[in-house]
Amino acid sequence: MLLKGLHGLVECIGGLTLTAISAHAVIRLVGLLTQGELAEDPHDVIATHLMLWADHFSGGSKTFFALYLLSHGLTKIVLVVALLRGKLWAYPASLTVLGLFILYQLYRFLLLPGPGMILLTIFDLGVMWLIWHEYRVMQRHGLRAVRPDRFRLNRASESSEP
Repeated sequence: MLLKGLHGLVECIGGLTLTAISAHAVIRLVGLLTQGELAEDPHDVIATHLMLWADHFSGGSKTFFALYLLSHGLTKIVLVVALLRGKLWAYPASLTVLGLFILYQLYRFLLLPGPGMILLTIFDLGVMWLIWHEYRVMQRHGLRAVRPDRFRLNRASESSEP
């Protein structure tokens, strides 16, 4: 769960970074990162796809990805904090928010078809399945969400030791 929160933080940092740099800087960065690989193998699948993506990267794409990363990351952080505090409402809230992201991703895919949105949607569907599965287990066993204080040592037992 902490990894989910950390991933949300990384997404927020990525979104903020995208707002601070230009689309041209992103294109230059991808060019620098793929230059050596393309020199060795001009038909490298990953490098050629990254260059193709960079060539089509625009100010509108930059804004979309920045807002997407920020909203996705902030949502994850809020929901992870709620889950760590034992709030079961965070499970259905997570499913709802991810479902809305998926609907938007599909809409975006219809406007600008490409493998990126499909891969992102498949990934989010997998995460939704994991959240749903964990929520069902919690409901079945009448458990609350994981709380970090359950993993701390009892202070009373520490003081009774010699």
